[in-house]
Amino acid sequence: MSKIVIRTENLTRDFGPVRAVDDLSLETPAGIVFGFLGPNGSGKTTTIRLLLGLLDPSRGRAEVLGFDMQTQANDIRERCGALLEHAGLYERLSAEDNLELYGRIWHLPAADRKARTKELLTHLGLWERRREKVVGWSRGMRQKLAVARSLLHRPSLIFLDEPTAGLDPMAAAALRDDLLSLAGLEGVTIFLTTHNLTEAEKLCAMVGVIRAGRLVAVGHPDQLRAKGGAHQAVIFGRGFSERVLVSLREQPEVAAATLQDSRLVIALKKDVEIAPLISLLVNSGAQVEEAHKGKASLEEVFLSLMEEEK
Repeated sequence: MSKIVIRTENLTRDFGPVRAVDDLSLETPAGIVFGFLGPNGSGKTTTIRLLLGLLDPSRGRAEVLGFDMQTQANDIRERCGALLEHAGLYERLSAEDNLELYGRIWHLPAADRKARTKELLTHLGLWERRREKVVGWSRGMRQKLAVARSLLHRPSLIFLDEPTAGLDPMAAAALRDDLLSLAGLEGVTIFLTTHNLTEAEKLCAMVGVIRAGRLVAVGHPDQLRAKGGAHQAVIFGRGFSERVLVSLREQPEVAAATLQDSRLVIALKKDVEIAPLISLLVNSGAQVEEAHKGKASLEEVFLSLMEEEK
């Protein structure tokens, strides 16, 4: 059985009349990228701050790396890395000098600081630019350096709060690749908050979905897809009237049929041929231009969970 690095029990945090985290009970295994998914304002950042001992809970408790969140917060922070809303970089210093400074803060020996700086910057493709001041760097490069900063002291667990937010698609993809590679290389557990479902699907071995402070689902992405309907058909065309939708929903193999923008999404109870369903649509007066059958994406499951909780 995998070691549990984060365990919360009924963790709750109120800000006046607003409940930001609501009765959160969660376990995160060691050695994986765990995705904490939710829309903006759902309680993701507050949860990280609670786990790091930066906020006190209103009630409930948590253990991180075996340490109590309230009584051993310093032990937790010494053994964790974190990249929150601020990168924590000194822009007038070079990349090398930034890591030298943080290495001293972590009391790393001089030889270890140099070796670790070279190791991380090389892996992130920044070594050749190590003497440049950070102020002239792109946001993507700064985020990579901030990830290096969070890993400098070889933590067992790192918290990354929306690490690709604000990056262009190419920079975000490059950082995702680096995170996956580093997770394997360093053997570190990554607790990643995001509302980017594509990112979660590519990176995470396990995800938890939070809405309005409450955990609404947790498991491997495939488990969540199964919960949301593992098989589906997506039909593009016109004339998908309410009468057509009612006819579809009456079919024994159909779990649900919904219009999403200009496409018809049919959740199937099992892996079946969709030709009879397309014939039904055409015979009912709909115009079918294109059809695809496959598994529901994590994004579709996520949207379904958000709708269920309203």
